[in-house]
Amino acid sequence: MARDMKLGWDVDALNKAYRQGYMAASMSMDKARCPYRGEVVVAAWEAGWADAGEVIREECARGDDLFSRIA
Repeated sequence: MARDMKLGWDVDALNKAYRQGYMAASMSMDKARCPYRGEVVVAAWEAGWADAGEVIREECARGDDLFSRIA
């Protein structure tokens, strides 16, 4: 597995940070609440956060939200 020993991150850590960022945005968590400190890992978390936000905006624009699916 690729690991940058100097920076302390690896591909798995970046994937995990991305998924957690995606989940955070899905739950309307503020971007400022990122739990990471390393620049590269923070960027992965923020990328997940941004991607989820884009999906949410697209669903809202189509009128495809949870409540419209229930009713």
